[in-house]
Amino acid sequence: QCALGGSVLSLYTLSKLNAEIYANLASLDQDYFNNYSPDGIYWDSVQNHFLFQDNLVMMNNGTLGPMPEPVYNTLMKYFKLQTTNPYDCYNLIPRHKEEIRARLAKFVNASPDEIAINRNTTEGMNLVANGVDFEEGDEVLISSLEHPAGIYPWRLQEKRHKIKVIEVPLGVPPKNVNEIVTAFEQRITPRTKVMSISHTVYITGLITPMKELSELAHKNNILILADSAHGLGMLNLDMKKIGIDVFASSPYKWCGAPTGTGLLYVKKEAQDNIWPQIASSGWDTYENARRFETLGQRADPLVYALGEAICFQEAIGRARIERRITSLARRLKDGLHSISKIRLHTPDDPYLSGGLTAFSIEGINPTVIVNYLREKYNIVIRTIGRDRDNTQGVRVSTNIYITNKDVDNLLEGVNEIVKKS
Repeated sequence: QCALGGSVLSLYTLSKLNAEIYANLASLDQDYFNNYSPDGIYWDSVQNHFLFQDNLVMMNNGTLGPMPEPVYNTLMKYFKLQTTNPYDCYNLIPRHKEEIRARLAKFVNASPDEIAINRNTTEGMNLVANGVDFEEGDEVLISSLEHPAGIYPWRLQEKRHKIKVIEVPLGVPPKNVNEIVTAFEQRITPRTKVMSISHTVYITGLITPMKELSELAHKNNILILADSAHGLGMLNLDMKKIGIDVFASSPYKWCGAPTGTGLLYVKKEAQDNIWPQIASSGWDTYENARRFETLGQRADPLVYALGEAICFQEAIGRARIERRITSLARRLKDGLHSISKIRLHTPDDPYLSGGLTAFSIEGINPTVIVNYLREKYNIVIRTIGRDRDNTQGVRVSTNIYITNKDVDNLLEGVNEIVKKS
């Protein structure tokens, strides 16, 4: 049941509208539960619940994703409630935040006491970087493929507390799990205090093997933090299996939540090793992850919509979502391998890749690829990468609303660019 509390009269229409959407998905589930093919009547129905204008084919939700219809409905309804009845917004709505926390916790197989609802991955990364007690000479390991939010919080501590930030080089793409684990293992010293690693690498699409790296970190008494900005909604996540200490994600990329919502998981055993960074009531009395979200007044409609985004994902099924996303990515990579002059930056190994695929075309400016696909097929992708690690190229997202035909159109366009070059 995904309907949340509130004024019955003001929310009746919303509940009815969203209930019809979920009933439609459930009715199709009965007939197509075992059909995980990327196209067909079930996925057509899912796609119809995204509100794209002008037949836009959004294949860059790795930056910012769309909200499905029930999430949009919930967001608008609660913002209207905030406008017309502020009393309910501060008296009624916050009571149901714990329902959403519990839903998020279940979604990633964690305890509600390990979940903080914040604003984005960058906030979570900075909270940890600023919240760990460092001594001069302590070391932090990061990879060579980090997002700026996974680099600069540590560079700040390097300047402020005289710690050492050590960059571990990773291949593009790496050959296997052992190559990655060994690269980190070789750089651990008695002064290594934190391993801060991008789980979903925004530059290459690599899915870093956090389970194996968590085992390595804990064997050496090291705190391990994952930047998984793209993980929530792309991958079927299980915090207990991964074994990570801290996990920061942005549900507005792959999960269909509104911008300004984030998830921060902090394992119970790690919470006392991190100081809160914004102090208000509860920062020193909460004996759980709630101490990391004492931010004062929040935009509660955003949190409600985050809860609805989790409902929408659950209605489809986390395992089914991951299968669809990776199936589409597999189709894309197979097609790219058949085109000359293509260099794939993303691993082929399904354990090391997900819904982000990055590639380059020899001799072609990445902007040319982005513009050609938008002008001919209305497909949106983005340029990505850096000269220093030879990752300049483009990146494609294959989320659940993308079809085989969309992937084939992209491949057709890339093939045409290569032929004309």
